[in-house]
Amino acid sequence: MATATDARGTELGRYLKARRAQVRPEDVGLPAGAGLRRTPGLRREELAVLAGVSVDYYIRLERGRETNPSPAVVDALGRALRLRGDGYERLHELAELAAGRISELPACSDHTVRESLLRMLESVRPLPAYVVSRHNRVLAANPPGRRLLPGLWDWPEDRRNLTRYLFLHPLGRTLYDPWQETVALSVAHLRAVAGVDPDDPELTALVGELVLKSPEFARLWERYDVCERGGGQKTFRHPKVGSMTLTYEVMQLARTGGQRMVVYQAAPGTADEQAMLRLESADAGAEPTPTCAPASAPSLASAPAPAYASASAN
Repeated sequence: MATATDARGTELGRYLKARRAQVRPEDVGLPAGAGLRRTPGLRREELAVLAGVSVDYYIRLERGRETNPSPAVVDALGRALRLRGDGYERLHELAELAAGRISELPACSDHTVRESLLRMLESVRPLPAYVVSRHNRVLAANPPGRRLLPGLWDWPEDRRNLTRYLFLHPLGRTLYDPWQETVALSVAHLRAVAGVDPDDPELTALVGELVLKSPEFARLWERYDVCERGGGQKTFRHPKVGSMTLTYEVMQLARTGGQRMVVYQAAPGTADEQAMLRLESADAGAEPTPTCAPASAPSLASAPAPAYASASAN
């Protein structure tokens, strides 16, 4: 029977194998050699030489049999794999997990959104905003936030996942421009948050469904790119309010098991702002009744919206 350490070591091995496949020999100063290479990217032997470890040791790492690499070895592997930023940090995190020096993140089984967060969603109107779980399930949204994602609310509550929406919903495949860049970042984020708890039931069900139904997702998932998303810019081709480019911020919410609040905005006085403000109008689409708020919480649809100048100053 596999132990927790075995599982953690296997996840480290999966990451090393996936990242090794992304590095070409010429990227690290090695000759490509004649003929067809059976292995995409670097061979195990080549990576071992570049990192200064024995081939046998590296093979045991990749197969999950070695679970206690030193920080120096992890650094050397990261350099050999040309990892930067989130990718480099993920390698160290998985090595720490494999060695048992840190424990897994708690499972995000509670999808309840605190009343204070529901009030915060309302307070930022007319800025579109929503709360998502660690695995991108949409748990709550203010009215413009719901209208920003047309069609998502036609799905049952437990299927309202942004990554699923991007790949499997017809509107999700046309809403973002460019779609390919958006989905690549979404999968990389999912990989980043999944690395410390790869056996989470919700995650495994989501990934299994998307691998089966979407070849694009399967290809991106196997790349094992990782990226912790903290904000940026997205361009929408919205069927109701037209094209708009919005900036967004992602805020980690304490004591929630990984929930995040995402808030969008546009520069004042721009056409993007005018399009965004139209999301406050009923013309932007039907507004569903919130299903995630506790019975004692005030309705997001009934509370008065503050002035935009006050909201945008926050």
